[in-house]
Amino acid sequence: MTAVMNAVRAQQARCAALGFWPGPIDGIDGPRTRAAYAAAVASQKAKGLPFRHPTGITRIHWHWTGGGHEPNATDLKAYHALIDGAGKVRWPVDPTTPRSHTLNASSGAIGLSLCAMLGAKERPFDWGKAPITAQQVSTLVRETARLCRVYDIPLSHWSVLSHAEIQPSLGVIQKNKWDIAVLPDIPGPADPITVGDHLREMVRCELFALS
Repeated sequence: MTAVMNAVRAQQARCAALGFWPGPIDGIDGPRTRAAYAAAVASQKAKGLPFRHPTGITRIHWHWTGGGHEPNATDLKAYHALIDGAGKVRWPVDPTTPRSHTLNASSGAIGLSLCAMLGAKERPFDWGKAPITAQQVSTLVRETARLCRVYDIPLSHWSVLSHAEIQPSLGVIQKNKWDIAVLPDIPGPADPITVGDHLREMVRCELFALS
Protein backbone atom coordinates (compact mmCIF):
# COMPACT_ATOMS: atom_id res chain seq x y z
CA MET A 1 0.00 0.00 0.00
CA THR A 2 2.80 2.44 0.88
CA ALA A 3 4.50 1.86 -2.49
CA VAL A 4 1.23 2.48 -4.35
CA MET A 5 0.49 5.66 -2.39
CA ASN A 6 4.00 6.96 -2.96
CA ALA A 7 3.63 6.30 -6.70
CA VAL A 8 0.42 8.34 -6.65
CA ARG A 9 2.23 11.08 -4.70
CA ALA A 10 4.88 11.17 -7.42
CA GLN A 11 2.18 11.57 -10.07
CA GLN A 12 0.45 14.26 -8.02
CA ALA A 13 3.76 16.09 -7.57
CA ARG A 14 4.35 16.02 -11.33
CA CYS A 15 0.88 17.42 -11.96
CA ALA A 16 1.45 20.20 -9.42
CA ALA A 17 4.86 21.00 -10.91
CA LEU A 18 3.28 21.31 -14.36
CA GLY A 19 0.69 23.75 -12.98
CA PHE A 20 -2.29 21.44 -12.51
CA TRP A 21 -3.23 21.19 -8.84
CA PRO A 22 -4.33 17.65 -7.85
CA GLY A 23 -5.39 18.61 -4.34
CA PRO A 24 -3.21 17.60 -1.38
CA ILE A 25 -0.14 15.52 -2.21
CA ASP A 26 -1.57 12.63 -0.21
CA GLY A 27 -1.21 9.50 -2.33
CA ILE A 28 -4.96 9.20 -2.88
CA ASP A 29 -6.03 8.76 -6.50
CA GLY A 30 -9.26 10.74 -6.23
CA PRO A 31 -11.28 12.83 -8.71
CA ARG A 32 -9.07 15.93 -8.41
CA THR A 33 -5.94 13.88 -8.99
CA ARG A 34 -7.41 12.18 -12.04
CA ALA A 35 -8.65 15.50 -13.45
CA ALA A 36 -5.27 17.14 -12.88
CA TYR A 37 -3.52 14.21 -14.54
CA ALA A 38 -5.78 14.37 -17.61
CA ALA A 39 -5.23 18.13 -17.92
CA ALA A 40 -1.47 17.80 -17.49
CA VAL A 41 -1.26 15.04 -20.10
CA ALA A 42 -3.26 17.16 -22.55
CA SER A 43 -1.10 20.22 -21.90
CA GLN A 44 2.13 18.31 -22.42
CA LYS A 45 0.76 16.66 -25.56
CA ALA A 46 -0.04 20.10 -26.99
CA LYS A 47 3.64 20.93 -26.56
CA GLY A 48 4.71 17.69 -28.23
CA LEU A 49 5.89 16.28 -24.90
CA PRO A 50 4.95 13.24 -22.81
CA PHE A 51 3.54 13.61 -19.28
CA ARG A 52 7.00 12.79 -17.95
CA HIS A 53 10.39 12.48 -19.59
CA PRO A 54 10.90 9.09 -21.33
CA THR A 55 13.49 8.19 -18.68
CA GLY A 56 10.86 8.50 -15.96
CA ILE A 57 12.83 11.29 -14.26
CA THR A 58 10.57 14.01 -12.86
CA ARG A 59 12.38 15.47 -9.84
CA ILE A 60 15.74 16.59 -8.44
CA HIS A 61 16.49 16.05 -4.75
CA TRP A 62 19.24 18.09 -3.09
CA HIS A 63 21.27 16.46 -0.32
CA TRP A 64 24.49 16.69 1.62
CA THR A 65 26.46 13.55 2.37
CA GLY A 66 27.24 14.22 6.03
CA GLY A 67 30.86 13.42 5.21
CA GLY A 68 34.00 15.20 4.11
CA HIS A 69 34.63 17.31 1.03
CA GLU A 70 35.56 14.25 -1.02
CA PRO A 71 33.05 11.48 -1.80
CA ASN A 72 33.63 8.14 -0.09
CA ALA A 73 32.53 4.66 -1.18
CA THR A 74 29.15 4.96 0.57
CA ASP A 75 28.45 8.32 -1.11
CA LEU A 76 29.27 6.91 -4.53
CA LYS A 77 26.67 4.16 -4.04
CA ALA A 78 23.89 6.39 -2.67
CA TYR A 79 23.72 9.37 -5.04
CA HIS A 80 23.65 10.00 -8.76
CA ALA A 81 25.94 13.02 -8.61
CA LEU A 82 28.29 14.43 -5.99
CA ILE A 83 29.82 17.90 -5.73
CA ASP A 84 33.14 18.00 -3.91
CA GLY A 85 34.42 20.85 -1.78
CA ALA A 86 36.07 22.57 -4.74
CA GLY A 87 32.79 22.56 -6.67
CA LYS A 88 33.64 19.74 -9.07
CA VAL A 89 30.69 17.53 -9.97
CA ARG A 90 31.13 13.76 -10.30
CA TRP A 91 28.62 11.35 -11.83
CA PRO A 92 29.40 7.80 -10.66
CA VAL A 93 26.28 6.51 -12.45
CA ASP A 94 23.73 7.55 -15.07
CA PRO A 95 20.74 9.54 -13.68
CA THR A 96 18.43 6.63 -14.53
CA THR A 97 20.33 4.14 -12.34
CA PRO A 98 18.35 3.27 -9.19
CA ARG A 99 19.78 4.95 -6.07
CA SER A 100 18.53 4.99 -2.47
CA HIS A 101 19.12 8.64 -1.65
CA THR A 102 15.63 9.47 -0.32
CA LEU A 103 13.56 7.12 1.86
CA ASN A 104 10.58 5.80 -0.15
CA ALA A 105 10.94 8.65 -2.66
CA SER A 106 14.01 7.93 -4.78
CA SER A 107 12.14 6.60 -7.82
CA GLY A 108 12.11 9.11 -10.65
CA ALA A 109 14.37 11.51 -8.76
CA ILE A 110 17.99 12.48 -9.34
CA GLY A 111 19.98 12.53 -6.10
CA LEU A 112 22.34 15.52 -6.30
CA SER A 113 24.50 15.80 -3.19
CA LEU A 114 27.09 18.14 -1.70
CA CYS A 115 30.09 16.38 -0.15
CA ALA A 116 29.94 18.23 3.13
CA MET A 117 28.81 18.57 6.76
CA LEU A 118 30.98 15.94 8.45
CA GLY A 119 30.17 16.11 12.16
CA ALA A 120 27.68 18.96 11.69
CA LYS A 121 24.95 19.45 14.32
CA GLU A 122 21.62 21.16 13.89
CA ARG A 123 21.14 22.10 17.58
CA PRO A 124 23.20 23.70 18.92
CA PHE A 125 24.35 24.51 15.42
CA ASP A 126 27.84 23.44 14.43
CA TRP A 127 29.14 23.44 10.86
CA GLY A 128 31.37 20.45 11.62
CA LYS A 129 34.65 19.70 9.88
CA ALA A 130 33.48 20.10 6.28
CA PRO A 131 31.08 23.02 5.91
CA ILE A 132 29.33 23.70 2.63
CA THR A 133 31.43 25.90 0.35
CA ALA A 134 30.33 28.71 -1.94
CA GLN A 135 31.81 26.78 -4.87
CA GLN A 136 29.57 23.81 -4.09
CA VAL A 137 26.44 25.98 -4.02
CA SER A 138 27.39 27.58 -7.34
CA THR A 139 27.82 24.17 -8.97
CA LEU A 140 24.60 22.86 -7.38
CA VAL A 141 22.66 25.73 -8.94
CA ARG A 142 24.32 25.38 -12.34
CA GLU A 143 23.89 21.58 -12.47
CA THR A 144 20.28 21.80 -11.32
CA ALA A 145 19.48 24.26 -14.11
CA ARG A 146 21.10 21.98 -16.66
CA LEU A 147 19.16 18.95 -15.46
CA CYS A 148 15.88 20.87 -15.47
CA ARG A 149 16.39 21.63 -19.14
CA VAL A 150 17.51 18.12 -20.10
CA TYR A 151 14.70 16.26 -18.30
CA ASP A 152 11.83 18.77 -18.66
CA ILE A 153 11.67 19.36 -14.90
CA PRO A 154 9.72 22.50 -13.93
CA LEU A 155 11.29 24.58 -11.20
CA SER A 156 8.83 24.14 -8.34
CA HIS A 157 8.45 23.03 -4.72
CA TRP A 158 7.22 19.65 -5.96
CA SER A 159 9.96 18.87 -8.48
CA VAL A 160 13.20 20.57 -7.36
CA LEU A 161 13.61 20.33 -3.61
CA SER A 162 15.91 19.43 -0.75
CA HIS A 163 15.78 16.27 1.32
CA ALA A 164 14.44 18.32 4.22
CA GLU A 165 11.51 19.44 2.04
CA ILE A 166 10.41 15.93 1.04
CA GLN A 167 8.16 15.33 4.04
CA PRO A 168 6.40 18.73 4.14
CA SER A 169 6.07 19.04 0.34
CA LEU A 170 5.49 15.45 -0.81
CA GLY A 171 4.14 13.89 2.37
CA VAL A 172 6.69 11.06 2.43
CA ILE A 173 7.94 10.60 5.99
CA GLN A 174 11.70 10.97 6.44
CA LYS A 175 14.01 10.44 9.41
CA ASN A 176 14.82 13.90 10.84
CA LYS A 177 16.64 15.09 7.73
CA TRP A 178 17.80 18.72 7.74
CA ASP A 179 19.67 18.85 4.45
CA ILE A 180 19.68 21.45 3.08
CA ALA A 181 18.55 23.88 5.82
CA VAL A 182 21.67 26.04 5.95
CA LEU A 183 23.96 27.64 3.37
CA PRO A 184 27.25 29.59 3.55
CA ASP A 185 25.38 32.93 3.53
CA ILE A 186 22.92 31.86 6.26
CA PRO A 187 24.14 32.07 9.91
CA GLY A 188 22.35 28.92 11.04
CA PRO A 189 19.62 26.39 10.16
CA ALA A 190 16.42 27.98 8.85
CA ASP A 191 13.08 26.72 7.57
CA PRO A 192 14.04 24.25 4.82
CA ILE A 193 11.38 25.49 2.41
CA THR A 194 12.64 29.06 2.82
CA VAL A 195 16.18 27.86 2.11
CA GLY A 196 14.85 25.81 -0.81
CA ASP A 197 13.13 28.90 -2.20
CA HIS A 198 16.44 30.76 -1.99
CA LEU A 199 18.17 28.03 -3.98
CA ARG A 200 15.31 27.77 -6.48
CA GLU A 201 15.51 31.51 -7.10
CA MET A 202 19.22 31.11 -7.85
CA VAL A 203 18.37 28.29 -10.26
CA ARG A 204 15.67 30.46 -11.85
CA CYS A 205 18.25 33.17 -12.52
CA GLU A 206 20.60 30.58 -14.02
CA LEU A 207 17.82 29.27 -16.29
CA PHE A 208 17.04 32.82 -17.39
CA ALA A 209 20.70 33.38 -18.21
CA LEU A 210 20.71 30.21 -20.32
CA SER A 211 17.56 31.10 -22.25
